[in-house]
Formats: sequence, structure tokens, C-alpha cells
Amino acid sequence: MQKHRIVIAEDHALFRDGLNSLISSRPDLEVVGVAGDGIEAIRLVQEKKPALLLLDLSMPNLGGIEALKKIKQISPATKVLVVSMHATETYLRAALKAGANGYLLKMADQNEFHVAIQAVLAGRAYISSEFASHVLDVYRHLEEPEQSSLDILTIREREVLKLVAEGKTNREVAELLCISPKTADNHRTNVMRKLDLHRAIDLSNYARQHGLLLEK
Repeated sequence: MQKHRIVIAEDHALFRDGLNSLISSRPDLEVVGVAGDGIEAIRLVQEKKPALLLLDLSMPNLGGIEALKKIKQISPATKVLVVSMHATETYLRAALKAGANGYLLKMADQNEFHVAIQAVLAGRAYISSEFASHVLDVYRHLEEPEQSSLDILTIREREVLKLVAEGKTNREVAELLCISPKTADNHRTNVMRKLDLHRAIDLSNYARQHGLLLEK
């Protein structure tokens, strides 16, 4: 039996190992590479030319959306199933626009993982069941100009986002903006809530992808 070659790109070791075990339990699937960041994902896809890439969106060095765009350029035949914690239409639309063949939430059970992988390998799109009630609207609006998620932030929140993404502490942000540390922390909390981000690395990736930081 010919096995489908798969690369996993996920920075959380525990979840990455879980995906590896899940895939390895299938006789028709084979993991040929594992990446912990976006740059490594691109290298592995270029080298291995897998049938499928399982891609996290929030990774260090290069975010998943930017990695996805480059991967679709260097290996158009590789199908990409995004596996993400982000359950918002903003991330879903961004992934689909970048070329994703499917979008699955990390909270999905093992059965849905198998169904999603099988569907994408067969050339069908797969969207997590959490989006079922409005998936048609998502596809309908893919070609429409999309309002930047930056627009939902205030000017002060953008300033805080940029500084936090640069690695500044709340105290340093407060000193630079002449505000109290508590106010700086409140702004940071609001930014993460509005953008549905949960870690400092997510803020850095978001800021870089939206032109607030220079690419490294």
C-alpha cells in the first residue's frame, strides 16, 4: 500500500507528538517530517514534497499564514490542512485566502481529525464543524476586500501592540508611553482579546504580518 507522505508543523511539542501518533496509527499515512516553526516547515516541504502539510498558524520565526503563502508557491501540489486554536472567521478567511485546503480546530476529536485529513487528501475542502453554520458566508466573502483586523484597535492599542511585540515589558511600555503599568497591562489585555491572541509570540507574529515590525 502506497502511503501518503505528511509533514507536521506545530511548535507545541505535546500536541505535535499527539498528531504524530494519530497519523502513525493509520497504515495509509506516513509522517516524513516535523517542524517547530514556519521557516522549518517551508524547508521540509521543499525537501520532502509531502502530499499533506498539517500547519499551525501561531509559530515562531515565521507565522503560519506567511509560511502557507510561500509553501503554496514552492510546492503547489502539497495540500495544506490548517490545525489551529483560533476559532474566528478572521483567521479562517486569512488561511483560505492564503491557499489552505482545510481548516480544523485543535479541539476536534480524533474522528474529525481523520475525516479532515482524508477529505483534504482526496482533494476536497474541509472546514471544522464549529464553522458549519456560517461556512457559506465565509466562502462568499473571500473575494471581497476585507477590513484589516488592525482597524478594531485604538491608536494607543496599536502602539502597545508594537512595543509588546518588540519584547518590551509592561513597565517599559508604560515608561515609553507615559502611562501607568496597570494601564499598559489593560491595553495589552484588550489587544489580545480583540485579536483572539493568547501568547506573546502570537503578538509578535501578528505585528510582523501586518507591517508593524520589520521582517527578520
